[in-house]
Amino acid sequence: MAAKDELGRRGEDLAVRYLTDHGLVVLDRNWRCRDGEIDVVGTEPITEGGRRARLVVAEIKTRSGTRYGEPAEAVDGRKAQRIRRVTKAWLATHQVPWVEIRFDVVAVLMRPGRPVTLQHYRAAF
Repeated sequence: MAAKDELGRRGEDLAVRYLTDHGLVVLDRNWRCRDGEIDVVGTEPITEGGRRARLVVAEIKTRSGTRYGEPAEAVDGRKAQRIRRVTKAWLATHQVPWVEIRFDVVAVLMRPGRPVTLQHYRAAF
């Protein structure tokens, strides 16, 4: 496995652990179709107040440095459009007629010799 792929996999594993520790129930990881890939699809449980479950689509961005910007900056408008399109395909494939959806970005920075930092941007786009 290439170093870049290894970094991405490690970052994604950390992000998924963070999300599940904060209540997300993972339904799918690395779901692919002809239009692209969704890193994580999950749901938040129904709250005591009766709020219905919400689908959460999370894009995970992992970097080893900030030479080319912060990890979350890689999710631009074009990338967000692609994720929305792939989410529609996921919903159709899983026959989900309607659900509230939140799009998150989890940015993981894994600098050599430094502690890992993780930032969770809820409703990022």
